[in-house]
Amino acid sequence: MPTTPHIESHFTASATVRDVVIGMADGLTVPFALAAGITGAVAASAQATHLVVTAGLAEIVAGSIAMGLGGYLAAKTDAEHYASELQREYREIIELRDHEIAEVEDVFKGYGLSPQEMAPVVKAVCADDKRWVDFMMRFELGLEEPLPRRARLSAMTIAGSYIFGGLIPLAPYMIASHVLTGLWFSVAITLLALAAFGAIKAHFTGISTLRGAWQTVFTGGLAAGAAFLIARLIS
Repeated sequence: MPTTPHIESHFTASATVRDVVIGMADGLTVPFALAAGITGAVAASAQATHLVVTAGLAEIVAGSIAMGLGGYLAAKTDAEHYASELQREYREIIELRDHEIAEVEDVFKGYGLSPQEMAPVVKAVCADDKRWVDFMMRFELGLEEPLPRRARLSAMTIAGSYIFGGLIPLAPYMIASHVLTGLWFSVAITLLALAAFGAIKAHFTGISTLRGAWQTVFTGGLAAGAAFLIARLIS
């Protein structure tokens, strides 16, 4: 009887995908809110469009640098933490060998193995120091070895995604003849971009695409609307 092969499809969000999400989410939202807020404050000015574009570009530059630096430091900290824990585990398998063997046994006990079943597995794991330490890092501490140059890649990915996302709400102001025209085109384009971004992110994370799109649009729209209204009230 023919059988249909079972193919499992799982999405594992890589660190790069996470960085793109971080950069794009802030890049779409922060410059959008800033441009809307400045529009509300200087709509009557003859140089309003120039002011919005100038301030928006300055924010994108500053924001991308800040976000990229944050990603670099976070990845660097993860790498340093992993290296520190790795050295500690190597010391412990020498200085506290019996205790570390017991910790390996505890891991297998958590999977329901009996002492008789786990004995040869524990012996095999502990027979090689590197394999033993790798096992402890992954199953005791839940740590994965960071990729080489991860910090620089994270910084460039987040910064680049921020710049790309930030130029979307700012682009209409660059070609519009009036700042309010730029605002409405910016609102339309950015909300569509937020909806598409939210739907794509939701698809890969396994939640409803409609829900993901709505949540992202609501967040960005709320931030821009609040900035615009506050600026209008103050001015």
